[in-house]
Amino acid sequence: MQTFTPVNWHDYELLDCGNFEKLEQFGPVILRRPEPQALWDKVWDELEWKKATDITFKQKGSHSGEWLNPKKKSTKWPLVYQTKEFKLAFNLSLTSFKHVGIFPEQAANWDYIFENLKKVKGEQPRFLNLFAYTGGASIAAKAAGADVTHVDSVKQVISWSKENMEASKLDNIRWIVEDAMKFVKREVKRGKTYHGIILDPPAYGIGTNNERWQLEDSINELLKDIALILDPKQHFLILNVYSLGLSALLVQNLVERNFKEAKDMENGELYLQARSGIKLPLGILSRYTFGL
Repeated sequence: MQTFTPVNWHDYELLDCGNFEKLEQFGPVILRRPEPQALWDKVWDELEWKKATDITFKQKGSHSGEWLNPKKKSTKWPLVYQTKEFKLAFNLSLTSFKHVGIFPEQAANWDYIFENLKKVKGEQPRFLNLFAYTGGASIAAKAAGADVTHVDSVKQVISWSKENMEASKLDNIRWIVEDAMKFVKREVKRGKTYHGIILDPPAYGIGTNNERWQLEDSINELLKDIALILDPKQHFLILNVYSLGLSALLVQNLVERNFKEAKDMENGELYLQARSGIKLPLGILSRYTFGL
């Protein structure tokens, strides 16, 4: 099994994790948040954590909580992801469900997206981002010169994505507020194809018209439809799943069975390397290229 981690972060760092928490530095702000994957003991002691922390998230319900901000740090701030070839800007904000508007481990996929869209020959590359959240993959694709379609069922995160696009000095991403499965089925009927597709589906969710998404029930059907909208000559696919207890072999089998051309697959775990030395797993990843 392979492992994948971003290598170009300068403004973000995982400091330590353990006892179901993680300590992270996002630019000038250090956050302490719950992390269900961190089953082990912390490397740093509690005194070190308290000394480092600027803002702490306290869980109140199964999906919500509040931020404790005794140092009165700004609750909205910018963050930059930059490589030798492209620069992405994000507007971070504290939300009631512990997220801040970015999943830093996904930078490993942003690099892959940019690199492979640059390899598309003969036409402007077309890229589709499903379950797109605040758009890191979308703006990476736009930075590579792609025609980008961004699909998410939550209107508020579409607005957030647009802010990130504008902060990155990019434009003309196509924003779609819709259930991912319905959108893909319509694209199949239209005969639309894409050179690159990423999907990062949740374990469960609710669409724009109260459509129920359950990963185990729907992912195979969705992948069958996605296979019909990939460019037949040159394309890549990224399937990223964050769901506790899900097997990497399960995800590999889904891709192998639905995409027969996937001969150069990469399969394994996405993780972040902490300054303290521990590795934090943050998802299962399967990706491949064809004709690129």
